[in-house]
Amino acid sequence: MQYLRNVVTLTLDTRQCNGCGMCVEVCPHGVFVVEDRKARIIDRDACMECGACARNCTSEALSVHAGVGCAAAVLNGMFRGGPPTCDCSANSECHE
Repeated sequence: MQYLRNVVTLTLDTRQCNGCGMCVEVCPHGVFVVEDRKARIIDRDACMECGACARNCTSEALSVHAGVGCAAAVLNGMFRGGPPTCDCSANSECHE
């Protein structure tokens, strides 16, 4: 399942990741994989922003503003009269 594209607030700091794999275990949508002892986001748009990964990340390498991406995108699109957008394409925090 995918939600709106390019609106998820999920970020991963691979420098902080210790490769424990907890994100893979708790993510209900298979957003992550661990390769070479580091987590990697393989399907960012499948993230439903539940926050389970960030809450269970022992190295604090993950961040997500639980539940805001899709809702914010829909509202921004409505108010601006265009397609749904989180309006963060220039913001490095919004991308892996």
